Amino acid sequence: MASTHPQNVVIVGAGIIGVSTAYYLSLLSSSTKIHLVEASPELFASASGKAAGFLARDWFAPATASLGKLSFDMHRKLAEEHDGGKVWGYSPSTSFSMSAAHAVESGARGEDWLFEGTSRALMASAHAGSTGPPQWLAAGRNTDVDGNVVETISGGDTTAIVDPLLLSRFLLKQSQARGAELHHPATPVSIQTSPDNVLTGLTIRRADGSETTIPCDALVLTAGVWTPRVFTTLFPSSKTVLPISQLSGHSIVLRSPHWTHDSYTLPTAAAAPGGCHAAFASDSGFGFAPEIFSRAAGDIYLAGLNTTTIPVPELATDAAPTEDGIKLLEQAARKLLGDDKLDVIRTGLCHRPVTPSGKPLLAALDKVKTGVTGSVWVCAGHGPWGISMSLGTGLVLAESILGRPVSADISLLGL
Repeated sequence: MASTHPQNVVIVGAGIIGVSTAYYLSLLSSSTKIHLVEASPELFASASGKAAGFLARDWFAPATASLGKLSFDMHRKLAEEHDGGKVWGYSPSTSFSMSAAHAVESGARGEDWLFEGTSRALMASAHAGSTGPPQWLAAGRNTDVDGNVVETISGGDTTAIVDPLLLSRFLLKQSQARGAELHHPATPVSIQTSPDNVLTGLTIRRADGSETTIPCDALVLTAGVWTPRVFTTLFPSSKTVLPISQLSGHSIVLRSPHWTHDSYTLPTAAAAPGGCHAAFASDSGFGFAPEIFSRAAGDIYLAGLNTTTIPVPELATDAAPTEDGIKLLEQAARKLLGDDKLDVIRTGLCHRPVTPSGKPLLAALDKVKTGVTGSVWVCAGHGPWGISMSLGTGLVLAESILGRPVSADISLLGL
C-alpha cells in the first residue's frame, strides 16, 4: 500500500491509547500536525491513571496475541531507552495464582477472569527458578489464608508492571515536545466537511464556552468507554453502533510495612528474581476474585471488584467509588496481607471499555459507516489489557493512519 501522510490528525480522547498513538505518530511522521482533544478536566482520570498497570506478553487469545506480544516487548524497550524504572515505575513482575484447595480441585484459578477460560490460565507455564510467594503476602509469611494454594504462573520475562499515570504523562510530554498540541479541557462538538462531503475539520468547545475548529483530515476516536458517545455526537446520521460498554472496577492503593520501596530489588541476570509481584486470588469468601499487585514505588494496588451496572458519567472525573465497594476491598486486603491496619492512600473507580467479543476495536470506518469521505479511525475496548496493549496499539494505529505496513496482526480487530 502506498504511504499516505495526513496533514492534520485529530485524536479525540487523550488517555493512554490516545497519547500512545500521538507518541508514535510524532516519531513516524514529523510533518504531520497532531491534535489531542480531551474533555475531562483532569487528565488520565479513568483507567489510564487508575489501573494497576499490569503487563503480560503471552496471556492473550489468538485474536490479540500478536498485538500483546509486540506491546509487551515495546514496554520493555521503551523503559530501557528512557529509564522507565525510575520515570514510570517499570519493573518485571512475578505472577501468582492464589486458589482455595477446593477451587484447585475443580480447575478454577484466581486469574481465570483475565482469560477466555481456565485453559488459557493453564497455558501460562511456571517460571523456572521462582521462589514461591512474596513475603508481603500473608501466604509468603507462612500465615494461614484459608488453605490457599499459591502457584507461580509467570516470571519477569513475560509479565511486568508500570505506574500507568506516570507512563501516560511521559508519553504526552514527549508527544508535545515533538509538536503535538493538547486541547484540554475541550469537548468535540461536530465535524466539518467540504462541499463534496470530505472531512476537513473538527469543531470543539472550550471550558469557557467558546468554539474553534481544528483542521482535520484524519480523525481518531480513542475515548475509551466514552467512544460510542463521541461517535454519535460527531456522526449523528450514522446507523453504525460501536459495541463498547463498561466494565467498572473499584480499586485501592495502600502501603504495608511488608512491602516498601526498600523491599524492591531490580532483577538482574546474576541475582535472585526480585522485582514486583502480581497475585490473582479465587473467590474464597471475598464475594469477588481479588487481584493484588506490588509496585516499584513501594505501594500495593488491590482491585478485582468489577461490575457492569454502574452508569458511565459524562466525564471521567465524575466517577466515584462506592463506600461498600471500598469496604470489600479493604476486607480482602486485610486477609491477603495478614494485617489489620491498612494505610489506604487512594481509592478509585474506573470504567474500562469492553466489547461483547472480548477483543478491542482497531478499525478504519469508511463512508458507509460514517456518512462522510475521509480517514476516520476507532480504537477502544481493550478491557483489562488497555495498559498492557497501549504501546503496541499506538504504534499499529499510527502505522495504519500513515498507510504503512503494520507491526502486528490486527486482522481480527475490525468492526
